[in-house]
Amino acid sequence: MPNRLAHETSPYLLQHADNPVDWWPWSEEAFDEARRANKPVLLSVGYSSCHWCHVMAHESFEDHPTADYLNEHFVSIKVDREERPDVDAVYMEAVQAATGQGGWPMTVFLTPDAEPFYFGTYFPPAPRHGMPSFRQVLEGVRSAWSDRRDEVAEVAGKITRDLSQREIDYGGTEAPGKEELAQALLGLTREYDPQRGGFGGAPKFPPSMVVEFLLRHHARTGSEGALEMAQDTCERMARGGIYDQLGGGFARYSVDREWVVPHFEKMLYDNALLCRVYAHLWRSTGSELARRVAVETADFMVRELRTNEGGFASALDADSDDGTGTGRHVEGAYYVWTPEQLTEVLGEPDAELAAQYFGVTDDGTFEEGQSVLQLPQSEGVFDAGRIESVKSRLLAARSQRPAPGRDDKVVAAWNGLAIAALAETGAYFDRPDLVEAAVSAADLLVRLHLDEHARLARTSKDGQVGANAGVLEDYADVAEGFLALASVTGEGVWLEFAGFLLDHVLAGFVDESGALYDTAADAERLIRRPQDPTDNATPSGWTAAAGALLSYAAQTGAEPHRSAAERALGVVKALGPRVPRFIGWGLAVAEAYLDGPREVAVVGSSLSDEAAKALHRTALLGTAPGAVVAFGVAESEELPLLADRPLVGGGATAYVCRNFTCDAPTTDPEQLRTALSR
Repeated sequence: MPNRLAHETSPYLLQHADNPVDWWPWSEEAFDEARRANKPVLLSVGYSSCHWCHVMAHESFEDHPTADYLNEHFVSIKVDREERPDVDAVYMEAVQAATGQGGWPMTVFLTPDAEPFYFGTYFPPAPRHGMPSFRQVLEGVRSAWSDRRDEVAEVAGKITRDLSQREIDYGGTEAPGKEELAQALLGLTREYDPQRGGFGGAPKFPPSMVVEFLLRHHARTGSEGALEMAQDTCERMARGGIYDQLGGGFARYSVDREWVVPHFEKMLYDNALLCRVYAHLWRSTGSELARRVAVETADFMVRELRTNEGGFASALDADSDDGTGTGRHVEGAYYVWTPEQLTEVLGEPDAELAAQYFGVTDDGTFEEGQSVLQLPQSEGVFDAGRIESVKSRLLAARSQRPAPGRDDKVVAAWNGLAIAALAETGAYFDRPDLVEAAVSAADLLVRLHLDEHARLARTSKDGQVGANAGVLEDYADVAEGFLALASVTGEGVWLEFAGFLLDHVLAGFVDESGALYDTAADAERLIRRPQDPTDNATPSGWTAAAGALLSYAAQTGAEPHRSAAERALGVVKALGPRVPRFIGWGLAVAEAYLDGPREVAVVGSSLSDEAAKALHRTALLGTAPGAVVAFGVAESEELPLLADRPLVGGGATAYVCRNFTCDAPTTDPEQLRTALSR
């Protein structure tokens, strides 16, 4: 019989709806029950595409004796970290402080007052590798709760006090200058892997936000070292197994330093960020590889992640049915190949070509003699037409395999990132269908996620909005997407919606010092109000808000928004020189701050004016980090930058202002290109 999770919308929670565990969703009612029954709380946090979350579920939460023990002695709460990043952040901070590491599944034991007192991540069903079994952990916690309650209360109280007293190294309200950004670049150079691209060792995550900083730093300073690190990293990733060589799109990370073997889950946020980065790399260098990867990744998002409502689903699982008829789910089963499988699909001659082209070997590069497809050699040595035929046949054959599960939850923040990426990629490469996909996702967010007060809900699924309030990253990333859409489409409504969201940021997420919190002032109170300026898999809400505020101020002249962005960048001044890998988006925003504002207004007789469209495209392709672009009908009031901007000589005209000083208007795309490269 289904448990309480059957009434939730989260795909992750629904995966546990048939567990014999008597799960509760995160709610005051669950803690009321713990108080009434005088039981400790088991808090289990994960997400739908998490491999080890699935493993622990199969081993423990689907096991009836374990479930019976949990139901008798605990109140069990299951949380989707993607729906409740605030809950996840608070207790992950406790886990990391107590154990020195963290991850998912996250397993935390709480008092009925939500105070944590014992922590862990994955626990096996039997003791192994120095880890106790999950049953041993449960019995130990139950014994402590029954026999040493005062000790448990003391530990829980101390942990909660320590968490509540932690302070962010905010660094003041002064934005970083050229010296701090140069120090950040030097720090990245020290951590750079010159043989393999990227930063640090295994596992290796795609450093999308750091690459964005490197591209902007090169545009502002001309640093060839910054550009080389960006180019080399992007090429190594694009040629590695972390990139899907048949269907496009990136896996979550590489388990090795060489980018060969990925953790196969595909996340919307990674692909949105990387699509935009590769599009920007093409904009800076003209790289054909960058163009291809940007377009293929955009096509992947639209083809495999777009929902019926026009938004974008959160993720594809790493695991899928291995196709043997046993029902066994194996990581990477959908993506890997053996030489025999290539022969079966392609025939002998083309199979040999495919094995050479994609690096498929008899021994394999993955498990059980299987290989992850890569591009170990230059494509130029192969016949392009024959390779395209091979790729299309392999992709068609792969589509007949059991597909990985999809988390259909629409997360506002990640859709904001996708909107920005698709809008810009569509504009750069003359793909109006991609721009239209971005508009459809934006329409969904406005129609479903925004209430009448312009407050943002974090998630929806199947056209039903979730109950959880948006957090700072939702407001900031959606505003970023709307600002990009306004620049590309010339439709002022997107700038207006961005302004509504950013007004909420100023009113509810910023304190008197200029520091930002991840949750609004009127949000549900947890044991600590979460606050983290460092970037992780996505830009932190803090740095994303700084970027969106800065762009909005440049578009509108709104001084409160620019001042708030400047104050928020104080943390980048403090952390950028010390930990540049973990505040890459903040460094990229700081580059825009130093370069601008650069205000570019392009006006024509209409939005279909061909001369205006040529100037508009030139403006969008400018690499100046601080530039914002407004496009529309001359002297329109729809976008502030277009006000009092007439046509010159009756023709389409571009106006460029920098640091509140304007150049002479121009009707020549080449002159505009020059103005945006100074």
